Parts: sequence; C-alpha cells; structure tokens
Amino acid sequence: MEIGSFTFLSPEDFSFNNNYNSDFSWFLDMETGFNGNTKKRGRKDFEESLVSEKSGFGDILSSILMLDEEAKQEQYQWVTNSDQDRAFFQANYKGNAQEMNGYFENQFSEMNQLDNSSNKRARKSGSPAAAATVSAGSDNVGPSKSGSGSGQQRRLWVKDRSKDWWTKCNHPDFPDEEFKRAFRMSKATFNMVCEELEPAVMKKNTMLRDAIPVRQRVAVCIWRLATGEPLRMVSKRFGLGISTCHKLVLEVCAAIKTVLMPKFVQWPDESKIKSIKQAFESAAGIPNVGGSMYTTHVPIIAPKVSVAAYFNKKHTERNQKNSYSITLQGVVDQTGAFTDICIGWPGSMSDDQILEKSAFHQRATRGHLKDVCVVGNKGYPLMDWVLVPYSHQNLTWAQHAFNEKIGEIEKVAKEAFARLKGRWSCLQKRTEVKLQELPIVLGACCVLHNICEMRNEVMDPELKFELFDDEVIPDNNIRSMASAQARDHIAHNLLHHGLGGRGTSSTAVL
Repeated sequence: MEIGSFTFLSPEDFSFNNNYNSDFSWFLDMETGFNGNTKKRGRKDFEESLVSEKSGFGDILSSILMLDEEAKQEQYQWVTNSDQDRAFFQANYKGNAQEMNGYFENQFSEMNQLDNSSNKRARKSGSPAAAATVSAGSDNVGPSKSGSGSGQQRRLWVKDRSKDWWTKCNHPDFPDEEFKRAFRMSKATFNMVCEELEPAVMKKNTMLRDAIPVRQRVAVCIWRLATGEPLRMVSKRFGLGISTCHKLVLEVCAAIKTVLMPKFVQWPDESKIKSIKQAFESAAGIPNVGGSMYTTHVPIIAPKVSVAAYFNKKHTERNQKNSYSITLQGVVDQTGAFTDICIGWPGSMSDDQILEKSAFHQRATRGHLKDVCVVGNKGYPLMDWVLVPYSHQNLTWAQHAFNEKIGEIEKVAKEAFARLKGRWSCLQKRTEVKLQELPIVLGACCVLHNICEMRNEVMDPELKFELFDDEVIPDNNIRSMASAQARDHIAHNLLHHGLGGRGTSSTAVL
C-alpha cells in the first residue's frame, strides 16, 4: 500500500478569487478568533484548556485504579476457587487410595491363605510336587516355591509337566530288561556313567527352582541318543521344556567327551597292543594287526554353507533324493571297541582322503606305529602301516585266500559300526543337532559304545542295523612297493601253511 502526499492551501493560494479581500479577512478572523482582543481571549482559553486537561487526567487515573481493583478482586476469587477445587480433589484421592489399598490387602491375604493351605495338604500327602506348585485353572500353570536357603522364598510361575514315565524308570523296582530296552544299557552301567559324570554335570539349587538331578540329566541325553526321537518327545517323556532338553543333551555330551573319552577311547599301550595282535593272528593268521579300520557316513540336513562339500553322491543315487552327510572314521580292536576316531569331515570326501586328514595318519607317518598295521577295506590305499585286500581282477589262489582272511578282520570293524548305529539310533537319520555341534554328539556315542562293549552289554537283536557305505577304490591304491611285497609274502604264507580260505585248502595240498 502506498501513501501519497496532500498539500494544504496557504492564504496566498486564494488570490485568484475575486473576493480576495473578504476571503482574506475571513481567514484572519479564524486566526484571531473573530475578536480583536486576541491576547485576553487566548489567556482565558488557555486556562480553561488546562482545567479541562486536568479533569481529563483525573478521570483516566480513576478509571485505571478501578480496573486494577477489579483485576485484584478477580484474581483473589480465582485463587479461592482453585484452593477449594484442590482440597476437593485431594479428599477424593485419599478416599480412592484407601479403598484400593484395602482391596489389594484382601487379595494378598486370600492368596497367602491359599498357599498355606496347599502347602499343608502337600506335607500331609507327602507329595513334593504338591508343595512346589499350585493349580491355576485349566492352563496347568501355577506358582512354585523352591530354594534351599532359609530366607524368604520367591514365587515363580512354571508349567506343570508330567514326570511319571521317568519316575517309574528311576524307581529301584523297575525291571532291568525294560530299562535296558529304553536306554540301551543296564542299570549298573547307567549308574557307573552317572557317577563318572556327576562332578561335571551337577548343578546347585537356586532360590528360583531346584536343579535337575544328575540321573535325570544323563537319562535325557542317553534316551535321546538311543532313540533318536525329536526333542518334543524327549520333553514329554521327562517333563521338561524342549529348550531345556536340548541344552541337557549338549551339556552331557560335552561332559562325556571331556571326562569319559580319555578313559575309554585311547590308543592301547604296548602290552595291550600285543594282546590285540595275538587275537587277530589267531583268528585270521595275519601277523602284526593292531586294529581294523572303517569309515561310515552319518546323514545330516543340508547345511547353509558349503553344501557341495557335504553332498553324498552314492547315497543320493541309492535313495533317489539329495543326501548330505558327515563322516566317522574309527579303528577298533578285536572286541569292537574304538581305539581311535576321526569325526566331522564332509561326506563328499573319499575314505583315503579322510584318512590323510586324520590325526591317526599323522601319528603313523611320524613313526608312532612300530611293527603295527591296521586293516582296511578297498577304499583305503596300501601303505606300510595299512593293509588292504587285493582289488584287481583275475586273482591268484594266494591272493584270493588273503582276501578271505583279511575280510574276517574287516568284518570286526564293520560289525562294530553296525552295533554303534543300531544301539544309538540318532546316527541312522537326520537329527535336529546343528552341524557344528554334531561332532560332540558323535563322539559321545562312540564313548558310550565302548562302555557297553567293555561291560559286555548285549544288544537286542531287534536293533540290528545293516550298513550300506560304498567303497570307492582310490586311483593310487598302492603307495609303497615294500608294502606290496609284504602283502604278497603274507598271502603266500597263508596259502602254503594251510591258513587260506575254505576254497583254497585243496590247492594248498597241491
């Protein structure tokens, strides 16, 4: 918005009018007030204007004072009303608070009475479960009190699960045959395992809950390995949570590997090696045999990384679906107990590749196996300390006799692995165990297998398992010419000393 200038007219601007004199005199009269006595008139007017101004200022001041007084009265009235409202709200708040406190006190007293009555009933009936839980309706959830301290106990809401099956199995009067059918070992062997593992797996009670007993911890692990059932079935059997069962299995397997493996899976000393040699020589006529070696595959779920490395081509062709596995290589003595194991190499590797990667191969190449050899199948190469059968066509009578005798030693390892998988069914099918945790589980199965073999635990014939691992002949199956000559010498002695197979007895006479 713009503002323009406006020009006021002066007396000279009226000179164009014909009535100049009259108009000019009129203008002068305006200045003098139409009166010739201008001085007197001006003083009087000035005094009157002063009086009027004073009276105007007085009116303004009185108005301001009145407004100020009204504002003070309004503020006082507002404060008074606020105090009354505050007092009213505080009175209502105190009343409501007292009512709520009384309500909650009544509720807590009723709950305490319920707890006391349930504890009294539990003590009278002698049931520890009744003292630990209080039913909370159809959802089977109740508050439990636990802890071994003498102080105030805390309340914890836990799910009430049935432990009837394990309580029945753990009873002293439970039949040993049924116990062995469930856990693949007798009560005496189970008790021995629990005693050995107790320092490693025992937990202390807390104020929140009582620790799971050692026997139940070990039973959860062994039953899971023996049956291969999913964790939800383990949870139902033992009355524990699924995550708790999974944790217990891994903890007990780790304890078995740490505590029991050094005691029950170890390479024999010189005296024991001597007895093993004598046992194999008396059975097959082949000298200096310190063990029988075999490699089996354990099926797994397809891993997320390195899928091709764990792909098992032979099992895929047989099963007509993609199969993945990890390997378990083991050396056994004349009784079928493991003396060395190598676990965890991918299923795409051949037997000779797994052997070269194993710690057993490293010890042998360093000369730790003196005058001892192990017997393997055609999937292994012939070396100074590995004795394998002839794999070419058109065998001579001596070579055929040697293959029959060495096959008897191979059979010891193969039957041992068959009992391993038959006794511990978790090795027969894909499990829920993670790939990085699976070697611990396999090692625990081997340790438990040795314990059962050493304590002469007879396996139920219904659990018999047939192995179907394929033998892939390596490209370079003869690694030492000296070992080839030694094998030929053994085959010649077997034939001409009447120790050959059934089909070579007549030839030996000739």
